[in-house]
Amino acid sequence: MLTIESLKAFGANTDEGVARCVNNEAFYIRMVGKAVVDPNFDKLSTSVASGDLDAAFEAAHALKGILGNLSLTPVLEPVKTITELLRSKENADYASLVNEIIEKKNALAAL
Repeated sequence: MLTIESLKAFGANTDEGVARCVNNEAFYIRMVGKAVVDPNFDKLSTSVASGDLDAAFEAAHALKGILGNLSLTPVLEPVKTITELLRSKENADYASLVNEIIEKKNALAAL
């Protein structure tokens, strides 16, 4: 079950995230639950796989905002990395970053 304690153990900055959710823990937990199933995770994965880096950037940038607002740091950090690489269209191993993001997202979903 998703709780503030399990999110803290996961590495989320729950104090910051709850503060952004008007200090309403139940609302914060609900938003985290929605973030885990955000369709931009799939969009990022399929866009990178197909080589559509513009669509991948859009998905990564959206996820960066969502995850940042909820202070879900373990998932946010690799999303920030891929967002900046995609923004500058650098030659990078995007697939391994996507795998890391999906692994972290799945760990969060398992809470």
